[in-house]
Amino acid sequence: MSFESTQPSSGVMPSRVAQPLNLADLSNVMRAAATAREAVGVSGAGSKINQGAPPKALDLLVSTSSINRIVEHAAGDLVVTAQAGVALAELQDHVARSRQWLALDPPEPGATVGGVVASAASGPRRLLYGTPRDVLIGITVVLADGTVAKSGGKVVKNVAGYDLGKLFTGSFGTLGVIAECTFRLHPLPPARRVVTAVIDDPADAARRVFGIGGVPTAMEWDGAVLTVIFESIESAADVQARDAAAAIDGRVAESLPADFGTRPYVSREIGLKVTHRLGALREVIAFLRERLPSARIGAHVGSGVIWLGLDDFDWDSLDTLRAAIDRYDGSVVVVEAPAAVKSRIDVWGPARGIDVMRRIKDQFDPDHRMSPGRFVGGI
Repeated sequence: MSFESTQPSSGVMPSRVAQPLNLADLSNVMRAAATAREAVGVSGAGSKINQGAPPKALDLLVSTSSINRIVEHAAGDLVVTAQAGVALAELQDHVARSRQWLALDPPEPGATVGGVVASAASGPRRLLYGTPRDVLIGITVVLADGTVAKSGGKVVKNVAGYDLGKLFTGSFGTLGVIAECTFRLHPLPPARRVVTAVIDDPADAARRVFGIGGVPTAMEWDGAVLTVIFESIESAADVQARDAAAAIDGRVAESLPADFGTRPYVSREIGLKVTHRLGALREVIAFLRERLPSARIGAHVGSGVIWLGLDDFDWDSLDTLRAAIDRYDGSVVVVEAPAAVKSRIDVWGPARGIDVMRRIKDQFDPDHRMSPGRFVGGI
């Protein structure tokens, strides 16, 4: 294990960084931090360190970058277990040798297994495969007091009454440290076809694609062009792509666009995540175009998620924007913004079930030392 000084990130400068080398090491670090009553943050490769609210003052940042071993790949069972610090790209390369893949495709370069789960990160293919909680079947975590707890696949010790995988997915380091994950894999599709079309109404285009019986892996709209992906056996991909192209007046290719799946903003620009009920895409797009006409758009069509990139934003209007999106059963989360802005706004906005979230936080982290203030409602 090593300790080192660190530079400020998201306006936070912890006193030191701990880099445990294995699970026992991590447990010891957390136990010592509990004894000293230290506030603890968690990071992997740092690809999502600026997401969420800036945590309150941290004494210790725990880096999982050295807990980075692929523990087991049971190819015959389509299951893989990897430690939190394993890069997602490395894991994909490993399982690809068996013509398999982990059906997660977040765009952040260098993302680690633990970071993907902790932030519930996903990408375009969530349309067909879902998000991390849909493919995570087992997890090992280290709690705030250093206790090692496991649930799901290969259970050794459970925390009674809790599904740790679902609780820790999207928890942003506020409940403990993710140490190891077990995932269900999928076979690599043997063929891919890509349909692109200039579209003004992605909701109508999606209706047409589904109307021909198509089962797209992803549908992405950038405000002008709709990209529909079909990944299956050769004959099925061909037929679906041809029919979809005819339905939306598109073109068929085999290669993905170079910027496929990227967000319409980069780190430290202004990036908003807007969610909505599935049937409200047309209304939400119309509202956003009227309210934020200069916004760059990236929509996961059929998944209820829209990403917005902006050069400028009237932060005094954020509550009004959230109230409008709430009418569509959605939310607005500030994913990226300058640190000075994030320190004075509510990044997450109102959350349903916040009282339950607070009780869970109290149960897992009674002293509120884990990434304090980073999550919804200041959790």
